[in-house]
Amino acid sequence: MVRERLWELVEKGLVTPTGMISHGRGEAFDYLMGEKSQNSSLRAEKAAAAYLLNAKNPIVCVNGNAAALDPKNLILLAETVSAKIEVNIFHRTERRMELLISYMEENGAESVLGREPDARIPMLTSDRALCTKEGIFDSDVILVPIEDGDRAKALADMGKIVISIDLNPLSRTSRTATVSISDEMTRALENIIAFAEELKGNKKAIEETIRTFSNEANRKNAVEEICSSLMQEFEVENK
Repeated sequence: MVRERLWELVEKGLVTPTGMISHGRGEAFDYLMGEKSQNSSLRAEKAAAAYLLNAKNPIVCVNGNAAALDPKNLILLAETVSAKIEVNIFHRTERRMELLISYMEENGAESVLGREPDARIPMLTSDRALCTKEGIFDSDVILVPIEDGDRAKALADMGKIVISIDLNPLSRTSRTATVSISDEMTRALENIIAFAEELKGNKKAIEETIRTFSNEANRKNAVEEICSSLMQEFEVENK
């Protein structure tokens, strides 16, 4: 079902063929994790909610795959944490930007940024450097689902809190992010929204969640959970 939707949007020009390859890599890691949110995922998703609620200018960044996979929850998350939405893509053309922004607006988003970039992310040579000053450039916390490692690092180098959704806990993006969520995107978004609703208005709980979260330790736990999931079949056979 998901692959069919992605392919349909490839044919419409919203998603690139390389985006299908990226999705396939993610599906492989999801399978290794048992296709469910692991404890490490939930800890990262709660931390993500806390950082977004604590932000002065939070941004939900959207690329082709993210828009195709779950526009509704991207929009709901932005509304829940009072974040702006900005479209930013690697294979950038005016037509594709317009298609993606229009697609998000058709699904209920308002004032989507990205049509008229007026700033650049330093140290990036690709079109992913193009952004808006109001959005990505001036953001303090940015959620980047299905991100490329170069831009994640460039955003971190700008001093931003980078929250990634990337099923591979060993990817460049996961290694670079402040909060690395290794989970399928829809599950991740739904969990962040639920945690945001739980934490909203509780400044002490927000600060404590941020203070006690260790991304390095949590990524290690994610790898351990993958290994444990892989071994479960053999443990059952040996009983």
